[in-house]
Amino acid sequence: MAFRRRRRDTTFRPEPSNSDGRGEAPSLHDPKRLAEFTAHMTPHLDAAYGLARWLLGNDHDAEDAAQDAYARAYRYFSGFHGVNARAWLLAITRRCCYALLERRRPEEIAGYDERDAAESEVAPPLHGSAPDDPDRALARAGDARRLNEAVEGLPVEQREIFVLREVEGLSYKEIADVAGIPIGTVMSRLSRARAQLQRLLRDGDS
Repeated sequence: MAFRRRRRDTTFRPEPSNSDGRGEAPSLHDPKRLAEFTAHMTPHLDAAYGLARWLLGNDHDAEDAAQDAYARAYRYFSGFHGVNARAWLLAITRRCCYALLERRRPEEIAGYDERDAAESEVAPPLHGSAPDDPDRALARAGDARRLNEAVEGLPVEQREIFVLREVEGLSYKEIADVAGIPIGTVMSRLSRARAQLQRLLRDGDS
């Protein structure tokens, strides 16, 4: 896929500690804790910001969600058990993005129905030929910007699956863990996203 990751300042800045002095919360400025967090999570901060940017569609919201995700990941770092740091951070980022959408743009995540999507979003092959995959459609369109715009036009539930698979290269199981859905739903949403992209790119050629 001819995508360029969305990059921004991903420097992590710990929040001030909310401990009331009785030991309920660990110090968020503990040097050892910060060093361990940095070692595990810093390689994946660009991926977290990139997912937020794809889901939210603009830098301002993406920066808010990504910083919230970094802070949450740091605060709950004790819950990370050393396995698949990228998927763990992306799952937190996804939840922060959906929380932001619920607050600011609830219409974007309201009313998505898998059955309606299956009926309305799968484009039939043109003139009975085998459908292009998005790579071939892009080669025909000759413009990576158009593919990015087409991806941004997908429903957010499909867009996240497509980005996690095609941009981040996650396995179906990893995507299922990040999104909290069955693997079968991952595969069906990805198939519908690809079909929708074929239609959008083909319509742009006409």
